[in-house]
Amino acid sequence: MYVTARGNAVDEMGYSMSRLEVESDLCDDGKTISEVSSGQRSSRPSNNLDHEIAQVTKLKSQPHELFSQGVHGRRNLPVSTVKMLAGRECNYSGRGRFSSADCCHLLSKYLPVNGPWLVDQMNSRAYVSQFSADGSLFVAAFQGSHIRIYNVENGWKVQKNILAKSLRWTITDTSLSPDQRYLVYSSMSPIIHIVNVGSAETESLANVTEIHDGLDFSSDGNGGSSFGIFSVKFSTDGRELVAGSSDDSIYVYDLEANRLSLRILAHWSDVNTVCFADESGHLIYSGSDDTFCKVWDRRCLDANGKPAGVLMGHLEGISFIDSRGDGRYFISNGKDQAIKLWDIRRMSTSGSSTPGYRNYEWDYRWMDYPPQSKDLKHPCDRSVATYRGHSVLRTLIRCYFSPEYSTGQKYIYTGSHNSCVYIYDLVSGAQVATLKHHKSPVRDCSWHPYYPMLVSSSWDGDIVKWEFPGSGEASVPSSKKRVRRRHFL
Repeated sequence: MYVTARGNAVDEMGYSMSRLEVESDLCDDGKTISEVSSGQRSSRPSNNLDHEIAQVTKLKSQPHELFSQGVHGRRNLPVSTVKMLAGRECNYSGRGRFSSADCCHLLSKYLPVNGPWLVDQMNSRAYVSQFSADGSLFVAAFQGSHIRIYNVENGWKVQKNILAKSLRWTITDTSLSPDQRYLVYSSMSPIIHIVNVGSAETESLANVTEIHDGLDFSSDGNGGSSFGIFSVKFSTDGRELVAGSSDDSIYVYDLEANRLSLRILAHWSDVNTVCFADESGHLIYSGSDDTFCKVWDRRCLDANGKPAGVLMGHLEGISFIDSRGDGRYFISNGKDQAIKLWDIRRMSTSGSSTPGYRNYEWDYRWMDYPPQSKDLKHPCDRSVATYRGHSVLRTLIRCYFSPEYSTGQKYIYTGSHNSCVYIYDLVSGAQVATLKHHKSPVRDCSWHPYYPMLVSSSWDGDIVKWEFPGSGEASVPSSKKRVRRRHFL
């Protein structure tokens, strides 16, 4: 991957129906026992993910059994909102209130698909858009050096307008500290800059109105190394940063000691995405252009310097990873035009660096995905499920689990090269909603942690929000708005 990769977007292969490929256990010799694709029928019910996570997801978003009691005592799901509210007033559950699963069952039925409403419009490509952990702030970063932090609770007023320092090509990633006091931003440089978000200044011009301290991730300590950083994340306690880079490495920076504490030569190609697996900070997930997802346990790295495990299944490079936060499951977006769901208990000890899946040349930066590759299968696929329908071309498209509080993480969602946002049901794999407004690739999008609100950002420079039922304000004019929706429950 080179900085010249981000070329002009072109319309991609249109809309294809999503499919869920469910794999059973894989033998260590790489033989697939069973697989379901769009061209095959399965003996299993298509709406049941044959895995523990399906049961966990149902428990987190399934109402109390007395709410779902139907005629003659039979269970009746999903339960209507009216029946749920009536059951609460009559204290059917015996608790006098809704449980978290009851709330998720109600809220998850109201997807943020109405709109869109324009939040902001810039004359450069939007690369990053993320809500803060509590949803009070929203961060958007653009190729033209601007980062804007909006106060969501104050009418989306710009709280901080940051002009980045020493930008190379674009702002590749940002991360807000857990206490929301600091923001870090990266570009195609070994220097990550940190900004005090809590300062009084609204206009933060690097080293003019405010100091943007540089954190040097290069091994020589003077920024002399030539590599770029694609991904950066704060740890849950805010004391460390983890980053993935174009020199095939993972870096961990100790903010309290103000020094680089760890470098792992992790992959055979660009490390496009990294994140901490859970609150402990011990486990790190990484994804690379070498097609592998890897799990790193920092407690035993000093002993062998090797990953705790490798997860194979993607046929092309990994563009993004999102952890479910439980130290067990995560999803990855791949340039093979698929999202995969992983259980780290199924990881192997090693992976082949040259599996030789294709006998043709293809580069996602300027080429459409070859039709002949759509039916290719990885012989050692260890993923739990595969979701298709969106497109991953031209840029590192991101995907996420839906919020735990409001949905029980029962959906996954992603941007797409074909200018849309896709929402999939985690268990059934169904494409439950497609949001269409943008005119260029949607690289990033973010679901509010508590409200049925989703914000998408695109290379067309638009930042728009989708809600249920809506904020009451005027939406984007119909001459510009193009919304395509599928059924959503």
